[in-house]
Amino acid sequence: MPMRGLTIVVVQPDPDRWRAALTMACAAAALGARTRVYLHEGAVALLATAAAAPPGLPDATELRVIAGESGVELIACQTGLALAGLAADTERVAAGGWIDLLATLADDRLVTL
Repeated sequence: MPMRGLTIVVVQPDPDRWRAALTMACAAAALGARTRVYLHEGAVALLATAAAAPPGLPDATELRVIAGESGVELIACQTGLALAGLAADTERVAAGGWIDLLATLADDRLVTL
């Protein structure tokens, strides 16, 4: 039986929450779950920052690469992209909003960080 999906919502531009979301997403993807990370409004700015990591651990940029290679879908709030002056294609994320996220939730577990 396949593992239930996981949708993680990052609600604040907090680098620790961002790292936690990416780490959790990579773990769920490694277990075969459909995994999505949604950055809400101000959290979208995290895409343009290079948060440091504790020694010996991957930083947020490296975690994004690992997440992408693992099949994690990164979704950025359309409003947040506009507020941060970022574009979905240059940040290599999907642009989306709450309606689409909830409409496609299916039986995913929903985690908010």
